[in-house]
Amino acid sequence: MAQIYSENTDKCKLVKTSDETVKFLLSYSRSLNIVKHEGMTFENNLN
Repeated sequence: MAQIYSENTDKCKLVKTSDETVKFLLSYSRSLNIVKHEGMTFENNLN
């Protein structure tokens, strides 16, 4: 497994994000509620 992920490390580049983007993603993930019922999955965004 280590060989698969370590082959192309020179092709990867890090992307810088703003603080606003990180805050948005964190708040969205906190408000996301997933309910599973009888084989179905419901995703709710709790504002």
